[in-house]
Amino acid sequence: MSDLSTLSSLSSALSTTVAAVAPSLVSVHSHRLRASGFVWKSGLIVTADEALADEGDVTIVFADGTTRPAGMAGRDHTTDIALLRFDGGAAAPVKLSGDVPALGSLAVIAAADQGTPVAALAMVSKSTGPWRSLRGGDIDARIELDTRLRHSSEGGLVLDAAGHAIGMAVRGPRRTLVIPAATIERVASKLETHGRIARGYLGAGLQPVRLDDGLGAMIMSLDKSGPAAAAGLRQGDVITALNKEPFRGMRAMMRELGPDSVGAVVEVAALRAGEPVQFALTIGERPA
Repeated sequence: MSDLSTLSSLSSALSTTVAAVAPSLVSVHSHRLRASGFVWKSGLIVTADEALADEGDVTIVFADGTTRPAGMAGRDHTTDIALLRFDGGAAAPVKLSGDVPALGSLAVIAAADQGTPVAALAMVSKSTGPWRSLRGGDIDARIELDTRLRHSSEGGLVLDAAGHAIGMAVRGPRRTLVIPAATIERVASKLETHGRIARGYLGAGLQPVRLDDGLGAMIMSLDKSGPAAAAGLRQGDVITALNKEPFRGMRAMMRELGPDSVGAVVEVAALRAGEPVQFALTIGERPA
């Protein structure tokens, strides 16, 4: 009987946990795509950027069946966070928690499907420190869940065993990833204020090339009013290093052009007609 009592208590606790956040969950509909989201602040919905269509109207459906149009307040593909703005509605915002769950602990994914709340139980299969996404976004903690996420649940809330909302569920290569609360608060706040996240900009179209002693990035095109041109770089130059760090590929370079890079002065080593040259380049802000 004690085992049954324990299971019954766990079941009731999980049900209560999901019911507490259900009114703040929404379905997000955008041009043939279906996802989930949650009320972050009054009139603002956080959802997964990759689950949104690139254009077209967006509609949100609340748990009570209410349907409202939503506009794009901002989106950041590097952290997979999008912010939607809507008018009206009294759904209470979710209080996010900065707690990072322990490895092996239980978690609940609370999402919505056609406005109806849905839930899934998972285990935390990975819980480590900060990491950088393949698109160059800084994520405050690496949290993975041992479950696959259906498309309509992407953008839903992840709750820990205590019922705290610790982040947003997004689809990973093999498992569900959690965009933690700290990342959501940081990025969504900037999107609310500025509508975008500033990214570094060199003002040059680059093509990786193989050199005798490694890799380089040949300048194939140049923004005449961009940072590279202002520094004195020319089309045909081959960048070999930034701040004495050898060029290791385009993905590595893009990771260095995050929000904190804007305004920084970097030492660029390059080859011009086979001869080494150096430049001081002030990283600009990528145009909207």
